[in-house]
Amino acid sequence: MRSTSNPVFRNLPRQEAGNYANFGTGAAGAGQFGNQYGQQQYGQYGQQPYQQPYQPAPATRTMTIDDVVTKTGITLAVLTVAAIISYALSYNSPGLAPLFVIGGGLVGLVLVLVASFGNKMDNPAIVLSYAAFEGLFLGALSLMFTDVTFGGVGGSALIGQAVLGTFGVFAGMLVVYKTGAIRVTPRFTRMLLGAMVGVVVLALGNLIASFFTDGGFGLRDGGALAIVFSLVCIAIAAFSFLLDFDAADQLIRAGAPAKAAWGVALGLTVTLVWLYVEILRLLSYFQRD
Repeated sequence: MRSTSNPVFRNLPRQEAGNYANFGTGAAGAGQFGNQYGQQQYGQYGQQPYQQPYQPAPATRTMTIDDVVTKTGITLAVLTVAAIISYALSYNSPGLAPLFVIGGGLVGLVLVLVASFGNKMDNPAIVLSYAAFEGLFLGALSLMFTDVTFGGVGGSALIGQAVLGTFGVFAGMLVVYKTGAIRVTPRFTRMLLGAMVGVVVLALGNLIASFFTDGGFGLRDGGALAIVFSLVCIAIAAFSFLLDFDAADQLIRAGAPAKAAWGVALGLTVTLVWLYVEILRLLSYFQRD
């Protein structure tokens, strides 16, 4: 399987020896070992009257595209409901917005790290918890970008445009992947990973610089450089979908268990959230005088 820019997909187990790693029906030779062990243990006493033959564990149902669609839909539904609640609460009590942004964002990040590096990508509790906290983050952040109370502009119409733009990009990249217009190759993956690392380093550098100078490097102040930077981020997020689709496709072909679809849902949601934030940020720049 090719590597992916999404850490959730990158840490999913790989196929090994004909079975999906960690989800196979049993280690090779397990039945033979059980028979030999039984002969050594009971051979000197004769045949045991109630001894049952070794039965292999039942095979786990493999993941299908329907599983991916269903789990992704559930995850996005939880995120959407949490975002609407967060937006409404922040609208009525503006002081809650920064708390939701900071708290929801940090908890969501921690849950993604736990899922990715703790090999818990197929845990529905972690995935849905991430969706709930990320929804709190997105709802409050959307209000802060668009409400005049926080210096934002555009109102709910801007949020609707960002949502449509996000799913429009998602659908477009799905078509690109299915038609093979852009092939996911190791070279393509390396280039995209390099671009992503560069964007992250620049964003962190701009944040640190903003503590000392107003606007930092100018990557988020709404100027021409900020618009270019947002466009680059949107492009990288969009192309990341190609790697995510390819990784999900490889998991299905490898016979991953059905519960692995939760990991796919988590990975796609992470990319969708990033894309939505960047599109909303870019649209907010154009709304300013």
